[in-house]
Amino acid sequence: MRLLHTSDWHLGHTLYDVSRDAEHAAFLDWLLETLEAEAVDALLVAGDIFDTANPSADAQAAWYQFVAKARRRLPRLDVVVIGGNHDSAARLDAPDPLFSALGVRVVGGLPRVRGTLDWERLLVPLHDAKGRVGAWVAAVPFLRPADLPPVPLDAGDRLVEGVRTVYAEVLGAARRRRQAGQALVAMGHCYMTGTELSVLSERKVLGGNQHALPVDLFPEDVAYAALGHLHKAQRVGGREGVRYSGSPLPLSLSEAGYRHQVLVVELEGETLGEVRSLTVPRTTDMMRVPGRDAAPLETVLALLEALPASEEGALDWRRPYLEVCVSLPRPEPALRQKVEKVLDGKAARLVKLTPAYTGTGGALAEVQPGLSLKERTPEDVFRARYARDFEEPPAPAVVEAFHALLSDVQEESP
Repeated sequence: MRLLHTSDWHLGHTLYDVSRDAEHAAFLDWLLETLEAEAVDALLVAGDIFDTANPSADAQAAWYQFVAKARRRLPRLDVVVIGGNHDSAARLDAPDPLFSALGVRVVGGLPRVRGTLDWERLLVPLHDAKGRVGAWVAAVPFLRPADLPPVPLDAGDRLVEGVRTVYAEVLGAARRRRQAGQALVAMGHCYMTGTELSVLSERKVLGGNQHALPVDLFPEDVAYAALGHLHKAQRVGGREGVRYSGSPLPLSLSEAGYRHQVLVVELEGETLGEVRSLTVPRTTDMMRVPGRDAAPLETVLALLEALPASEEGALDWRRPYLEVCVSLPRPEPALRQKVEKVLDGKAARLVKLTPAYTGTGGALAEVQPGLSLKERTPEDVFRARYARDFEEPPAPAVVEAFHALLSDVQEESP
């Protein structure tokens, strides 16, 4: 069987208030072409379809149009989608009757029927080119604290052990359904130990970094674990078959250097054959001037002057995003005007202007511009506010309660 693993689309995302809709449309068109060209049997999307729990009408339209086009163009393609921490579980699950009629499985939140896990939603058969079941997917969406079962007090980290229990139950049920020669595949949207976060656009889920999940969550009989949440594509624990596909677009300026890709997964019976990465074409570049540390204003203006001019008829959304970092001995009230004047007629569009002040008594290399409020996660703001009033950092139970409240607000906000 051949699977394609992708995640973290973040439809509806904006970068410093600039819409990414055209970039996402280009990616989705490329994805459809790739699914057909690679003769893929099943598409696995591991969470964060949308950028927010309340996506725009345009973002929702892009999602539904993609599903419709995929079904028309590739009627035998199995599609399995799980919800992520940015998604509203209820919003993803609402069209389930329609998606089920189309043969598309979307699991937005952990489904239960009369208090027990809904195996018909969580366990998904995948079919090969001849229509035979070649694998079973344990499709576990992002797990919020309220989803987790109680665990013994002496079991260790309550959240980690609760997640382990859910995965063990779902994988156990999948084992009972699969037959000889059929592979066991897992899906999850979570933060695993030994991985790299993108500081500016990923949340440390399940209560923070201390709740990172161990790779043994996926036993060795799991041929492949398709993970979402981290935007940098990477293996987990050195295991070839436990992977984050990464996001198809850079979702912050700090992610410009990532390799954005999808993964093509070959299954040979019950085992993993190979995993190939396909680079997603970058339709809009990201630039930083200077390339590294901030530079004096005169130097920066000269570098900007040397940028290429905008070509006549060029699409606006294809213009590169530009971050400019300037070192200053004192505040410069006309800084933005000077930079924008030099950029007039240039192909690049300014999205972030960062001054780094050198008059703090330290070396310039030690002066780091602070993060704006937009670049801070809710947990960053909570911890800063807590530190203002208390000497000790918040206890793990307090952070856990904060994340539970945050999840409720993100789910229910209009």
